[in-house]
This record gives sequence, structure tokens and C-alpha cells, in this order.
Amino acid sequence: MTSPSCPCGRSEPYESCCGRFHAGAAAAPSAEALMRSRYSAFVKGDAGYLLRTWHPRTRPARLDLDPGMRCTGLEILGTADGSAFHTTGTVTFRASYRGGSLHERSRFERVDGAWVYVDGEFLA
Repeated sequence: MTSPSCPCGRSEPYESCCGRFHAGAAAAPSAEALMRSRYSAFVKGDAGYLLRTWHPRTRPARLDLDPGMRCTGLEILGTADGSAFHTTGTVTFRASYRGGSLHERSRFERVDGAWVYVDGEFLA
């Protein structure tokens, strides 16, 4: 029996995709991989991972996730920089949930070699 595919939209099982980042077994190698893993963390209700991967400069003191929110899909619309050769990057995405969607351009930076989420700009 195969594991279901990862919530981030990749066909790989959760454990070998975003699950390894959530468990701390690996760090996201790119801004897009971090974006996908953060989306999966929202789906899984993993507020700890979301806070750990948030830039210290912009991280909230706490994060209360809505247990009633049902995410239905992630679409990566574009990326700029954010690879192993960059220190910053952006990912434009649309995250769908029951009742609507969120369209955002997120900014990421490396802190001590690890990608973290800085902030995002909501798009129409």
C-alpha cells in the first residue's frame, strides 16, 4: 500500500516530501520547497514548523491555526531566485481552501543557511 501524495501537490508520499522537513530530518533546499512545506504544514496543522521557518524579524509571537479550515490545493504560479545559489527568493502562489483562495507573492531569505519565510504581498 502506498502513502497518499503530499499535500503540497507533488506526487511523492508526504513522508519523503514535506514530512521530512516537518520532522527536522532535512531542510528545504529552495524557497519553493519551503513554500510547499509551509503549505503542507498548514494542511497538517503544524504551527511549530510554521513558526520555526518564519524569519525572526517578522515572526509572530504565536500562531493560532483555524482547525476548521480545509485546504484544497496549492498552485505555484511563479518563482524568482530562491535556489541554492541565492540568498533571497520569491514564490507567487495560489492556495485554495473550501470557500475561497489566497493569492500571494511570498518573500524568503536565508538565515544561517536555511530558507525562511519573511512576508507576503496579497495579490488580486
